[in-house]
Amino acid sequence: MKILVALPTGKKHRQLLETACPSGEFVYAEGDYSSENIKGAEVIIGNLPPDRFAECKLLRFVQLGMAGSDNYKGKVPEGVLVANASGAYGLAISEHMLGNMLMLMKKLHLYRDNQLECAWRDEGGVTSVEGARVLVVGLGDIGGEFAKKCKALGAYTIGIRRTLHDKPEYVDELHTLDMLDALIGTADVVALALPQSKESAGLMNETRLREMKKGAILLNVGRGSAIDTDALVKVLDEDHIMAGVDVTDPEPLPAEHPLWKCKNCLVTPHISGFYHLKQTHDRIIAIAARNLAALVSGGEIGNLVDGETGYRARENRL
Repeated sequence: MKILVALPTGKKHRQLLETACPSGEFVYAEGDYSSENIKGAEVIIGNLPPDRFAECKLLRFVQLGMAGSDNYKGKVPEGVLVANASGAYGLAISEHMLGNMLMLMKKLHLYRDNQLECAWRDEGGVTSVEGARVLVVGLGDIGGEFAKKCKALGAYTIGIRRTLHDKPEYVDELHTLDMLDALIGTADVVALALPQSKESAGLMNETRLREMKKGAILLNVGRGSAIDTDALVKVLDEDHIMAGVDVTDPEPLPAEHPLWKCKNCLVTPHISGFYHLKQTHDRIIAIAARNLAALVSGGEIGNLVDGETGYRARENRL
């Protein structure tokens, strides 16, 4: 079985993968999806561009290196299994969100600006995680890990997800998206961890941004399209809310875009996940190895993505 590994790998990563499939013919070609490499591959470990599936005549299984799989909705040929890497990113991205939230609550972004101006200036009152109402929209691995951290620090946590099933202990309330308008005005922090979908596109329009409490914090680590960027600039410039965004619309954010200059906004260039945290990289490879072993043995593959919805099935989550 020819296995193309198009993710970066170290010696230990390769040993883990090769142990999972001792008879496999491994081709390590980091980021290389040339026709030569994907032709004949039965397994691809990496983020195969959706429009390249037609070239893969023998492909059986794709293990993505990312948690988001919305780009593959309706584009996967029948019979080809696709699994995402959900479960690998919760630690890194939730810590990034926590850092953004604390920085804004304690006005550290303003003090950093003051430092660059050599200005010894008191910026006044701050807020706390303890006792804050934190609304997490998208309670998957990433949103769930963020809710856990906020709960541990004394916040009242509210989760929103697609369906109501067993309420995790780390949220005090659990709702579906139809309750967003009723909840948004009560939250001190609104955290978005949503994949791209018709439901998430434009979710935070100007009306909802204005429904947020004055001084509340908006975080976004899902897709930039979930927020109307022009409206966000407007409400930020009015000092109505604060924001920390790791994703934007458009993306990359053009150098001349006014969002860069908003005083109470932290902008990072979609880097909260990726491989910046070693544990994330290791977890992605571990998921790939586990699923590769399952494919070989006929076992259950975890994190399988529904080709029509772009979501992973709840029953096979790793």
